[in-house]
Amino acid sequence: MKLTLGFSPCPNDTFVFDALVNHKIDTEGLEFEVVLADVQTLNEWALQGKLDFSKISYGVLPLIRQQYTVLNSGGALGKGVGPLLITADKNNLINFQERFTNADSQPLIAIPGENTTAHMLFSLAFPNARKKVFKVFHEIEDAVLSGEVDAGVIIHENRFTYHTRGLHKIMDLGEYWEATVKAPIPLGGIVARKNLDQALITRVNSLIQISLQYSYDHHHHELSDYVKAHAQEMSETVMRQHINLYVNDFSRQLGTEGEKAVTALLQVYQQLHPGTAVNTAAIFS
Repeated sequence: MKLTLGFSPCPNDTFVFDALVNHKIDTEGLEFEVVLADVQTLNEWALQGKLDFSKISYGVLPLIRQQYTVLNSGGALGKGVGPLLITADKNNLINFQERFTNADSQPLIAIPGENTTAHMLFSLAFPNARKKVFKVFHEIEDAVLSGEVDAGVIIHENRFTYHTRGLHKIMDLGEYWEATVKAPIPLGGIVARKNLDQALITRVNSLIQISLQYSYDHHHHELSDYVKAHAQEMSETVMRQHINLYVNDFSRQLGTEGEKAVTALLQVYQQLHPGTAVNTAAIFS
């Protein structure tokens, strides 16, 4: 049986799925047609119901919950893993929040995708922000450095390297989330189409756990060629930092704490979109 599977080329995703998609483990007769894409593209495809299984940003979950269910494994969730708001202008480090109170002189912010968790966390911290431009995550720093935007929200490996380009942190949006919501940060999860057989969904969830364990067992000290090939020219040190930060016990299994964090995100979405009813029931497989 062949199933479509989408995830990003980032080291945390390739580390998790390497053994599954490259037949390093027994896939029990299942074949996966793999599509690698940035998270905003994956979010857009999820809105269209395009793939059987996919990595998504939890920010899009409120909009796809009728079509998809959240798997217990494979995701990115944790503490100290959130996006950062950065700028090239040190003057923006002082009283930046106050600049959003005047509608005529609001700063322009670059966001890595409209339906991303990064956008939701930014909106929670800066609810009055109105001037935004949505870009692919790896375009954000250049937009800030060129002066196209006043500040930008960065994710993934950029949180380890932004300072080397002369950029400055205004706020850790993940820290703000943790302090405000009192829950880990649900960045991205794996979802399955609800019209698939539940037994099949359970099998794939189990295979993702086995695939992750394989990577831990065989590539803990030396990263696989698959991870390196898709790491977009980042150094192996940064790849390892990326994996250590975003792959953790929640990637093995969401568990009660992880499910509570995802539920909290849905509630925050409802708070940010008054009048929108978000049913938190039956969102997990």
